[in-house]
Amino acid sequence: MDKKLYTIIVHSENFAGLLNQVTAVFTRRQINIESLNVSASSIKGVHKYTITAWTDKDTIEKVTKQITKKIDVLQAHYFTDDEIYQHEIALYKITTPTLEEKPEVSKVIRKYNARIVEVNAVFAIVEKNGMSEEITNLYEELRRLDCVLQFVRSGRVAITTSCFERVNEYLADREAKYRQSKQQES
Repeated sequence: MDKKLYTIIVHSENFAGLLNQVTAVFTRRQINIESLNVSASSIKGVHKYTITAWTDKDTIEKVTKQITKKIDVLQAHYFTDDEIYQHEIALYKITTPTLEEKPEVSKVIRKYNARIVEVNAVFAIVEKNGMSEEITNLYEELRRLDCVLQFVRSGRVAITTSCFERVNEYLADREAKYRQSKQQES
């Protein structure tokens, strides 16, 4: 099977326990979730899950259909990297003495357009947002300079590159059907 990284974007109502139901779909198929980000969406009362996983097209289609069947899920769609714009954020805690003693540390930070957001006598915090590969590469270069104390990265956040948001169309259509049924009852 030809595995690639897929991003599933799920829009749901905000109810407790739904995250567990969604992740259980991956667990049952023994698919490891690479990253998971859940947040409020631009629509009041609707949350957005951005999930990445390595799998094949047939499996991602089945997983997406299973997620869509969950009662509180409004919509779920899967995307390849060329169909979305995605970003991550990372924080690197590095030693201040090494930052001060090795000019190459500052050069590496500037090379990746990262920024230093906190400095004290013991450590400095570097922030980088961007593509996954850039975040990993910066980590590897800082690690080679032996200055990384801690490293953490967020899950992927993504938006589609299409000109419309599918969930907005879905909700508008649902509202129109509701109003039409109310008019027919009157």
